[in-house]
Amino acid sequence: MPVTLAIESPLQDEVRTLIAELNTVLLELSPPEVCYHLTVEEMAEPTVTVWIARDGDVIVGCGALKRHCETTGEVKRMFTRPEWQGQGVGRRILGEIIATAQREGITTLVLETGDRHPAAWAVYEKAGFSRCGPVLDYPDSPYSVFYQKQLSAA
Repeated sequence: MPVTLAIESPLQDEVRTLIAELNTVLLELSPPEVCYHLTVEEMAEPTVTVWIARDGDVIVGCGALKRHCETTGEVKRMFTRPEWQGQGVGRRILGEIIATAQREGITTLVLETGDRHPAAWAVYEKAGFSRCGPVLDYPDSPYSVFYQKQLSAA
């Protein structure tokens, strides 16, 4: 069955489980003080849209767009469960985030990821993101890698 994507509420038990898995993975790779997680409750705020990838009824991945102002959005909570990695799930979610941001007139997308996430870097770079210095209010840290992408108006 093909993987499907849809905007869903993060306030579902199965999404909470997925986010807990994501947090566990991140905390294995980076110290807790440099993990800038959105909680599930923060993901449910009106400024955030969450995409859920499903293989049938099974959640296999997620990603979110957090709007900071009319022109700046942030890619957050990108994750694909290990069994589905390498199948384009993250690329598809990121594509939906970019397309939505463009339709809304967001001109800059930014993100912070860890220094030990080369698979994530590849997804972002293939989607046209470029490395940059610290974005938004993130501190400069050796554990962080920052990206940005300029978008054209829709």
